[in-house]
Amino acid sequence: MKIIDSHGEVVPLAKIPVIFHLKGDARIARIDNAQPGNLSSADTVRKVNLTGNCDVILQAGHTVGIVKFKAEADSLWPGSTEIHTVIPGVAHVVTHVKYVPKKVNDKILGADISFLPELESRGIKFSDNGRTEDVITLLKAKGFNYIRLRIFNDPANPKGYSPNKGFCDLEHTKQMAKRIKASGMKFLLDFHYSDYWADPQQQNKPAAWVGEDFTALKKSLYDYTVDVMRQLKEQGTTPDMVQVGNEINHGMVWPEGAINNLDSLAQLLYEGVKGVHAVSPNTIIMLHIALGGQNAESRFFLDNMTKRNVPFDVIGLSYYPKWHGTLADLKANMTDLSTRYKKQVMVAEYTQLKKEVNDIAFNLLNGMGIGTFIWEPLSTWEAIFDRTGKSNELINVYPMLAKKYLK
Repeated sequence: MKIIDSHGEVVPLAKIPVIFHLKGDARIARIDNAQPGNLSSADTVRKVNLTGNCDVILQAGHTVGIVKFKAEADSLWPGSTEIHTVIPGVAHVVTHVKYVPKKVNDKILGADISFLPELESRGIKFSDNGRTEDVITLLKAKGFNYIRLRIFNDPANPKGYSPNKGFCDLEHTKQMAKRIKASGMKFLLDFHYSDYWADPQQQNKPAAWVGEDFTALKKSLYDYTVDVMRQLKEQGTTPDMVQVGNEINHGMVWPEGAINNLDSLAQLLYEGVKGVHAVSPNTIIMLHIALGGQNAESRFFLDNMTKRNVPFDVIGLSYYPKWHGTLADLKANMTDLSTRYKKQVMVAEYTQLKKEVNDIAFNLLNGMGIGTFIWEPLSTWEAIFDRTGKSNELINVYPMLAKKYLK
C-alpha cells in the first residue's frame, strides 16, 4: 500500500491514518511497516498510521470467489482492488501446435476514440487552433498513427452499452474503420465479447449466448469473431491488430471464462484467436490485462495462459495510477514481462502522465516496448479536447512524442 501524489510518485514521508476494509472470504492476516491505529483490529477492518507505504498480507478462506479490498484516508482518493481467488489445477493445453509470435515492426502512438460517433451525433465538431476538420485527420497531424475501436456484440439491447442506438456495434465499427483506413492510419479492434462494458469487474457474456453449453459457447465466440473479421475484410478494412477480450486478467465471458476456470478461459481465448486468423492470418493478436504495475498478478495470468499454449503476439497493459501503481511499478513490470515471455509489450490504455507513460513504453530494453493507446482523449478524464471540441494544451505533448519515437 502506497501514498502517491498526482504524478504517480510515492510520498515517502507522508504520515496519514488509513483505514483498510476487506469484504469476502478472506482476512487481514498481518500489516507490516505501519503503526496500529485506535480502531478495533478485526480481521476485516483495520486502522493504521501509515508513513509512505506498508505491506498488507491477506489470507484467503476456502471459498472460490471475489475479495474486495479498499484503503481510504481523509483528503485522499481511496485505493481499491478486487481479488479473485483461484484454485489453479492442472493445465491442459488448447493446442499442441507451436506458435511463432509475430512482431510489430512499427512503433505505435495510438488513441481509442470509440466515443467519436456518439459525440458527432450530438453535433460536436473538433478543431485545432481554429481549424475544424475530421478529428482523425487532426490526430494524425499531431503524430498519432493507430486508432483503437471497441466492439460489443449487441449494444442496442435494453441492457446493452447503447440501448436502441447501438453505438460500438459492427455497423458503426465498419464505418469508423473506413475512416481510419482512408486516413492512412492503422487499426486495432478490441473485442469485448459482451453487450456491455467488459473490464476486471464485469465480463458478462452477450445475451444471445446465455444458456448455451460450453461447446456451443465456444462455437458462438468463434463464429462471431469470424463474422466481424470477414465483414471488415470484405470492405477493405481488416484490423492490423486485435484484442481477444478487454482487460481480461479476471477472465472473460463469465462464468465459464472466469479466471477461476483457467482451462475454460484458455479455450475461449483460443477460439477467438482462431477466428481472427481464419480470416486474417497476419493480424497481430494482443492479450490485454489491466495490471500496469502489478507484476505478480501479470505473471499469474500469463504463466497460466502460456502453460495452456494460448497463441498470442503482444502483451497489452492498462495503466491508471489509482489502480495500477507508480510509474516505477509500470516500468518494472513492462521490463520483466518483455524479458520473461520474450513478447513485445505496450500500454493499451492510459490517460494520466502522458509524457511519462510514453517515455517508459518506448524505452524498454531491446526495443520490446512498442507504444501506447491513450483511452478516449476526445472526451474523458484528461482529454486533449474540451467539451466543445476545441483542442487544449495537452494535445501538444504528442507531436513531441511522435518526433522522438516514431522513426
